[in-house]
Amino acid sequence: MGLLWALQPQKPFWRLVKRDVRTPLLLQLEVFEGHGDPPGQLLAQAQHERVFLRDGVQRVPVREGKIRATLFLPPGSGPFPGIIDLYGTGGGLPEYRACLLANYGFAVLALAFYGYEDLPKDMKEFHLEYFEEAINYMLQHTQVKGPGIGLLGISKGGDLCLSMSSFLKGITATALINGSVANVGAVLRYKDITIPPLSFNAKRIKVNKSGIADIFDVLSNPLEGPDCQSLIPLEKAECHFLFIVGQDDRNWKSEFFAVEGSKRLQAHGKEKPEVVCYPGAGHYIEPPFFPMCAASMHLLVGMPVAWGGEPKAHCEAQIDAWQQILAFFHKHLSGKPSEISSKM
Repeated sequence: MGLLWALQPQKPFWRLVKRDVRTPLLLQLEVFEGHGDPPGQLLAQAQHERVFLRDGVQRVPVREGKIRATLFLPPGSGPFPGIIDLYGTGGGLPEYRACLLANYGFAVLALAFYGYEDLPKDMKEFHLEYFEEAINYMLQHTQVKGPGIGLLGISKGGDLCLSMSSFLKGITATALINGSVANVGAVLRYKDITIPPLSFNAKRIKVNKSGIADIFDVLSNPLEGPDCQSLIPLEKAECHFLFIVGQDDRNWKSEFFAVEGSKRLQAHGKEKPEVVCYPGAGHYIEPPFFPMCAASMHLLVGMPVAWGGEPKAHCEAQIDAWQQILAFFHKHLSGKPSEISSKM
């Protein structure tokens, strides 16, 4: 798989994602004689296909009430254990991770929360009632097995999952990939509760000679002063937690957040969460064999930022993290060990 995880963009600051899961990802392989540019004689070529939407998996666009999402249902009669999947500050509606999870027997709702269709165009404030509507949609769906569902979130999607777990009912298991235990980037509202975003200091941004920003130290400490108000009360949650941590995450202090989350849960007599740390892994821990994105545009910062990670270690982390996530959800949502494969 080295040909895949070692891929690098020809244009700087581009990140490889799969926008349309209905078609395979095609990789054109060509072998030329000799080295250098221009290439020598073409010796061999082949096309490699990576299929996302397996035979029998249903892709159902969801436009009910305020919900803007896509539901993926595995083949078979069901009902299936349900998961809501959230991405981060990029907005829109990424479907590829939800689609891949459905291949393993889960009913997965890829949920947009801003920057998509008639949803808010920017990240100013979020209302948990929207996410509550999505939870209720899943719990009332005839193909979704109760009594609770799982949540999976990366980056900003991670702290939204924590907030959902803390304030809303019907959640059994929550997995966060490089998430925060504080509310970040936008005001969060639920009924009469308001959680302000964690403050930041743009003067702490360091820009290297290539014009790439390191924002690791930008966010304030949520354990100090008024910033304590941005902490998510995860001790209110009645679910199991899994924290996936890239120890070379340059977006923010993911390991610190996971450790503090674990301390807070245990201090309130809650079950110790699973915390899995990966040395050499950066911020965007994706499904297996997606190439590591070292730097790309950050919508909130307005310039390219470093995400961290060393390619091989990051690849190995993605393989193992995928197995950890599948095992976690199989254990807590379907009550059986998973037959795990790192293949997509």
